Amino acid sequence: MAQSICTYGFIPVRSQPAESAQLETQILFGESYDILENIPGWSRIKCHFDEYEGWIDEKLVKKIEDRDVERWNNASGIIVNKPFVKIIRESDSTAMMISAGSRVVFNGEDRNAVRIGDLEFFWQGSLPEKKAEIEGVAKGFLNAPYLWGGKSFYGIDCSGLVQVVFKTVGINLPRNASQQIDQGDVVSFVEEAGTGDLAFFDDEEGRIIHVGICLGHGRILHASGCVRIDSLDHQGIYNKERRLYSHRLRVIKRVLNE
Repeated sequence: MAQSICTYGFIPVRSQPAESAQLETQILFGESYDILENIPGWSRIKCHFDEYEGWIDEKLVKKIEDRDVERWNNASGIIVNKPFVKIIRESDSTAMMISAGSRVVFNGEDRNAVRIGDLEFFWQGSLPEKKAEIEGVAKGFLNAPYLWGGKSFYGIDCSGLVQVVFKTVGINLPRNASQQIDQGDVVSFVEEAGTGDLAFFDDEEGRIIHVGICLGHGRILHASGCVRIDSLDHQGIYNKERRLYSHRLRVIKRVLNE
C-alpha cells in the first residue's frame, strides 16, 4: 500500500471523488496518509493521524518512498502552534502558509530546512514555542470563519478546532464531536469547568452536534459562524449579541491530565 505526506498548506478530503462533494476534513502539512485506491483524477486515502478516510485530488498526491514516509513519522518533529507560519519551497522560491497543527521535521542540524521526499522547504520567522498552552493556541483561531470539514485558520469547524488545538499540546483526539465525547472524564457541574475542558452539545434527538473548549469562568471558545468566545452555563451557550442560547449543553468532559 502506497503512502504519502501532505506537502501543501492543507489538502481537502471529500466524501466522494468530485469537487462538488462534501468536504469531510483536511490533511495538514506534514501529516501522512495511506493511499487505498486510485481512480482517474482521484485517490481514496486514510489519514494516519485519526484514521479518517476520504477522497483527494490526485494532483495533490506527492510520490514519496515508503521508507521516507516511515523516516518522517519516526523522526522527532514539532507541531506548529501558531495560527499560521510561512515556509518557502526551495524548488521555485514560492511562499506557502501552513496552519497550527501542521507537523514539521527539521533536516538534521539545520533548524530552518524541512525536507519531505525530494522537496525542501525553508522555515520563515521564529520557531513555535516549545510548550503550547490550550488557551493561547485556541485564541489564535479567533475570528477564523466556520467551514464544515475545515482544520485551518482559513476555515474550521467545531471539532476540527478542538482536534487541532489539542494536537498542539500532545493530545490526539478523534475527528468528530460524536467521537470526541467518548474521551476523558465527566465534569459534574459547569461551575467546575476549567480551561481545556470540552463541552458537548446535542440536538432534540440527543445527537452530539457541537463541541467547544472551556476557558473557565463561564466562558467557552467554539466555532459557530466564526471562532468566538461566548458565555456557558448549565443550559448551554448564550450568545449575547443575538440574546439567545445557541446550543444546548449535554456534558462537559476533562481530557487534560492535571
